[in-house]
Amino acid sequence: MIRLEELSVEAGDFTLRDISLEVAEGEFFVVMGPTGAGKTMLLESIAGLISPLSGRIIVDERDITGLSPEERGITIVYQDCSLFPHLSVLDNIRYGLRYHRTAMSRWHLDDLISVLDLESLLDRYPPSLSGGESQRVALARALAVKPSILLLDEPLNALDPAFRGEIQTMLKRLHNQTGITFLMVTHDFNEALALARCGAVLNQGRIEQAGEIEDLFKKPRSKFVATFVGIRNLFRAEFRETRARVNGLSIETGRRLDQSDGYLAIRPEDIVLSRHQIASSMRNSFSGEIIAIERRGMFYEVTVQCGELILRSLITRGALEELELTLGKMICFSFKATAVHTF
Repeated sequence: MIRLEELSVEAGDFTLRDISLEVAEGEFFVVMGPTGAGKTMLLESIAGLISPLSGRIIVDERDITGLSPEERGITIVYQDCSLFPHLSVLDNIRYGLRYHRTAMSRWHLDDLISVLDLESLLDRYPPSLSGGESQRVALARALAVKPSILLLDEPLNALDPAFRGEIQTMLKRLHNQTGITFLMVTHDFNEALALARCGAVLNQGRIEQAGEIEDLFKKPRSKFVATFVGIRNLFRAEFRETRARVNGLSIETGRRLDQSDGYLAIRPEDIVLSRHQIASSMRNSFSGEIIAIERRGMFYEVTVQCGELILRSLITRGALEELELTLGKMICFSFKATAVHTF
């Protein structure tokens, strides 16, 4: 288990402030945030590469705040892999073992090489490797010393899209087979959804929200988190009993609201488009004009204006063609009360 207690760290003119966080033993935990949020600094503090100004770092109920990196049983893998170009793949993997003579007693070198599919690469040198191959070698080197915690600094960021899925699958397999605690940082929320059960969002040196990934995704507690996790429908609203009023539209939330005003958020994939009003359990149904259709990767974002309210829905290409959606067309849009999040 990792427990950070009011940790503050300073480097140059940037400061991590009062970071309190818990990562369960054997967890795959992801810290997310934009560039410059302090993610790498957080990892390097846990690894012992940067000394904190205040606070404590507890690992398995042991205070490691003042220990050297070698005494912590923690390894870190950076996105650039940092392999030694003059050493073969096998020698790169073995490199750390000279300082950890008993590290391989349980997690054997042959097992690592097999799981990471490195058998055909052992005699090659880093300059001849692809990005995905280099990342697999870096993971093998980090795990060879059998750390209790593996820190991953945006390991997928520098990879081509074709390799990202491959390394994601590899990371999940490694985590399941080793039982090691993985703590990864990334600016990509989709990576967190694919890999982790729990995580946190870091912004300007502070933890904005921590908890289960699904809660971060669907129940953000701040405007920043809502925007970061891709909630495109975010509005100021007035609340009364179970309803929210947004730009003249009355929206049913399905629960009694304690506050008088705040924010209302609806994920774009929770908004259903149809030619006509549909009979269903969805308690919010309106109509409006399509004012934009934009491609978003494998999906399409359809923007609908209803009076002063502008909503965005995310649909498949098949749905776009079936509904024959075009600019200026009137369309019905519906969503469940349970899809409405307020804070």
